[in-house]
Amino acid sequence: MPLLPYLAPMKAPHRVVIVGGGFAGLNCAKSLANDDRFEVTLIDRQNHHLFQPLLYQVATASLSAVEIARSLRAILDDSPNVSVLLDKVTQIDDGRKAVITENGHYSYDSLVLATGARTSYFGKDEWAKHTFGLKTLEDSRRIRHQVLNALERAERTSNPAEKKRLMTVAIVGGGPTGVELAGAFADLVRRALKSDYRRIDVNDFRIILIQSGDRLLKPFAEDHSEYTRERLETLGVEIILGPRVDNVREHYLHLDDGREIEAETLIWAAGVAASPLTGCFDCPRDRGGRIEVEPPLTVPGHPHVFAVGDLVSLVDHDGKSVPGLAPAAMQMGKHVAKVLREDLRLQKTRYKDRYLELRPAFSYRDKGIMAIIGKNAAVAQANKLKLKGFPAWLAWLFIHLAFLVGFRNKLAVLLSWAFSYLFDKPAARVFSIPESAEPPKGD
Repeated sequence: MPLLPYLAPMKAPHRVVIVGGGFAGLNCAKSLANDDRFEVTLIDRQNHHLFQPLLYQVATASLSAVEIARSLRAILDDSPNVSVLLDKVTQIDDGRKAVITENGHYSYDSLVLATGARTSYFGKDEWAKHTFGLKTLEDSRRIRHQVLNALERAERTSNPAEKKRLMTVAIVGGGPTGVELAGAFADLVRRALKSDYRRIDVNDFRIILIQSGDRLLKPFAEDHSEYTRERLETLGVEIILGPRVDNVREHYLHLDDGREIEAETLIWAAGVAASPLTGCFDCPRDRGGRIEVEPPLTVPGHPHVFAVGDLVSLVDHDGKSVPGLAPAAMQMGKHVAKVLREDLRLQKTRYKDRYLELRPAFSYRDKGIMAIIGKNAAVAQANKLKLKGFPAWLAWLFIHLAFLVGFRNKLAVLLSWAFSYLFDKPAARVFSIPESAEPPKGD
């Protein structure tokens, strides 16, 4: 009787749990997709990947939410080794190698933390209930609803003080988010909406941008900061440099130089902090709670836990400080996938007992920084290359289109931009008030 050939038992796939479907987590999952050596589980509180750099355009009615978001399942539908789960992670037990969520727990061999950042109020979390952050689609919808609804109420009221407050937006933070919001609101109101109202003059709409430092866009060259300030002032934005916000109440800001600002809409774009999940690990963290990772992007003392994206505080082996930008997060996600593949390769060689110490260090490839300042103007710099004005604006458009996920999203955004550019009429100006809620009363 012939003997059956010996069949070696198949090794179970390496279980990778990725928490967060942003730029870092998604790129890690895509890099491990269709590799049968890995069983990947991607967990996120939302069912979509969000293109955060364009959130401000949803907030200012230039784009609709669906144009900058895409279902995670749709992105990964041709990757049978990747599962997507809609769930919220509440705890990480690295001793048991388990991720605990609101609906269960998931075991891992390697864990990738890519949960991103949240708005930071520098220890004054009570200010959050009076202000709007800009981190999620819901944040952007709330800001758009707030501003457009305030204009509707201003159209009805005959109270000059109330009208002035309703037509004021104050933005705290002079980084790219604050600058881009200020420029976009100026374009929206003074160009797109100038003929829409009969009882208010949209030229009375105030946009106040507050920056505690001595200039806007601190990471940029000084001449770019000065160009940005001049451009925003030309658009009608009021800029306050120097003083800090020391008190926030409903529709009210107080600055430490004694100035008081009344505004119906208060937007906080002044700081970010890491996700609270970093507190699950006893390891070095910076002031914002970001993990000071090891060179391969591992959490100190936890060689099978990786942290990427906005969770990370890192100076790479070339001495470059890694910024909290989408290109850096994408590179980090791909690097972790590279490390995991290299781990499996080394474990089959004579170096199998040393594979942890042989992991490659992350090296950041600086793709530059840029910010748009309303229609036809932007600033951009990459190494020695510096652009401003219309050329930088064109570069900003093409680069952001290139980074968008999905052809349909790219096409939809391109068409929306073209329509808005030609006619100064953004299409996403619709908001709704629940039927159960009474419309705000005017006098």
